Amino acid sequence: MSKFAKAALPLLGAFLLVPALAQTTLRLTAVPAATPADQPIYVSGTFTNWDPSAAGFALARQADGSYQLTLPATVSGAQEFKFTRGSWATSEADASFQAVANRRAEFGASPATLTFQVASWQDQRPGGTAPAGPKPHTLASNVHILTDSFRLPQLGGRARRVWLYLPPGYAAARRKRYPVLYLQDGQNVFDEATSFSGEWGVDETLNQLAAAGERNAECIVVAIDNDGAHRLDEYSPWANAEYKKGGEGDQYTNFLALTLKPYIDAHYRTRPDAAHTAIAGASMGGLIALYAGLKYPMLFGRVGVFSPAIWFAKDSMLAYERRRPVPLASRFYFVAGPGESETMLPLMTEARNGLLAKGVQPNHIEFKAPADGKHAEWFWRREFGPAYRWLLAE
Repeated sequence: MSKFAKAALPLLGAFLLVPALAQTTLRLTAVPAATPADQPIYVSGTFTNWDPSAAGFALARQADGSYQLTLPATVSGAQEFKFTRGSWATSEADASFQAVANRRAEFGASPATLTFQVASWQDQRPGGTAPAGPKPHTLASNVHILTDSFRLPQLGGRARRVWLYLPPGYAAARRKRYPVLYLQDGQNVFDEATSFSGEWGVDETLNQLAAAGERNAECIVVAIDNDGAHRLDEYSPWANAEYKKGGEGDQYTNFLALTLKPYIDAHYRTRPDAAHTAIAGASMGGLIALYAGLKYPMLFGRVGVFSPAIWFAKDSMLAYERRRPVPLASRFYFVAGPGESETMLPLMTEARNGLLAKGVQPNHIEFKAPADGKHAEWFWRREFGPAYRWLLAE
């Protein structure tokens, strides 16, 4: 045996001892007969930040008519997901064409193939010609659409729907001024009919607090729709190499701070100081809310961070937090469930600890991790009231 071969043996042995990363394969063994053959089927879940058409997550159609996708090895642990045909309007449904609960599975423990069936699609009835009936509108009477096409000059003039909630006593109290809360993913804030899997019920919660006479419960809420195709781009200032998304969050934040907030302050009776201006969001919306609170603490002094997708831009986000001036007067409310993902609580804890290390007082940070917390609207709806009370209703 040559000297080279002898020297290579230990290296070869070490290589053979390295375990292969366990990957999970998803297989759809049956889909509705009306499924368009030329339309891709995607899996969307916590691992795609619920993007219904994430690049790299389309299942390949097999010769036997089934669909199959081997997930990246990085997708591991407990996950929730659904199948779609590229949008939430075309996501999977039950046999009655009603929305189904999120699927749940444990990925990555060992190589495995999981098989599923799709009973129907939400946009189809038998025969695939008639759309399913629309969901009912649930928004309160004191919510209206400010505009369907608010321009974002920082992003090439893209247009966005903006919702406005005015407190019940707004019209009568002509001299009273109110704090303002800016919320992301406006489709999911007030109205079941526009939400993708349930709404936050912000209007109902605030109306109930006002009716109960809770001190400082009245607030103006501005909710900005996401732009489905650009959501990941706009909600992260940094690009994610794996998803090939992100990088426009700085421009989006500038829109909120320099265009939208000045408009709201000029046209409504607001309390425009940072102590009475909050920004919040969930998942990617939580990431961009945290970024906005760090970049513009003199404008957004109250920050609600629900289940933040810090993983999407982990190193960049935490490094940015370390570089920013200390937002001593700001308050930060963090909330997520320990079972949402393997990285959710560790990264949220890092973000919290980074603020403490910079000198933010512990009583300016609230950190919640309910054991039953999920990456879902029902969870954020439940947690909204306590977060609001802590941030603005004191």
